Amino acid sequence: MHSQWGKRVHSELAKLDIKTLGRVGVLLGGRSGEREISLMSGGGVLEALHSKGIDAHPFDPSLRSPAELVQEKFDRVFISLHGRYGEDGTIQGLLELLNIPYTGSGVLASALSIDKIVTKQVWLSNGLATPVFVELTANSDWDAVAKKLGLPLIVKPAHEGSSLGLTKVKSVSGLPAAYDLAAKIDTKIIAETCIIGDELTCPLVGEGASAEALPVIKIIPPDANYDFHHKYFSDETQYLCPTGLPEEVNAAVQSLALAAYKALGCRTWGRADVMIDQKTGKPYLLEMNTSPGMTSHSLVPMAAKAAGVEYADLVVWILSQTLKQAGGLRT
Repeated sequence: MHSQWGKRVHSELAKLDIKTLGRVGVLLGGRSGEREISLMSGGGVLEALHSKGIDAHPFDPSLRSPAELVQEKFDRVFISLHGRYGEDGTIQGLLELLNIPYTGSGVLASALSIDKIVTKQVWLSNGLATPVFVELTANSDWDAVAKKLGLPLIVKPAHEGSSLGLTKVKSVSGLPAAYDLAAKIDTKIIAETCIIGDELTCPLVGEGASAEALPVIKIIPPDANYDFHHKYFSDETQYLCPTGLPEEVNAAVQSLALAAYKALGCRTWGRADVMIDQKTGKPYLLEMNTSPGMTSHSLVPMAAKAAGVEYADLVVWILSQTLKQAGGLRT
């Protein structure tokens, strides 16, 4: 099925002169806890660009210095970094200073989206539904936290993705250990109400008024445990696209995800994770990913395919959006 976005992508790519993309750097690896996944994403992106005849080269910022980034004379870069130092506005700021166009959201949207607490504050100020939360400290009153959020609840680092350091806490006595686990990889920890129900994700593309939602994906992990392993390495996790849910549910999720994307000022592409409360049927926003995975198990390529755009074409389209940035002010 070719969506309007899918048709537009094919139309834009048909007119695209590959030579205008020039020498392309693919940023991959990096310093975050998601390094392994970034290497997989970047490898897929590189292969896709090469298959289309694009002059693309890998660049791992954890192994090479910013000076080498300048020496490489890249005309633009595809950011395949995930988590901190790649998805948090830092590398975007560096690229701004170097005047190198790059894929995805700008400095501010990246910085806002990486921080789950700030993200929620932005969403709440825009009237968008997200689970009740508190920021935890080592001195938190665990009984008060459980009373406010209810049990079970979720504890996780505020600046990590891929379910790293995440714990589903079922009793007050489990809170200290959950906090300690998250605190090993981050200084800012969030606890939020655990929404029981269908787990969905909705990729977004474009920016501003022209941004739009791609098909929603329903995620069915083994034992309802969508952890790091089941996200990237397990073949047991099921992904349904179409979701099999009523169309009004899909539409509500797309509308909420799109509003969340716009509220944060995201551009080019992103992915909002959503839970549907099984008791009320209401969708709740969990987090926004501004540099989504591009591995064999990744969800944006799955939704794009459902919209009529294959992986390699998706990669080239994302990269082509940087042509709009050259010479202009990027935010």
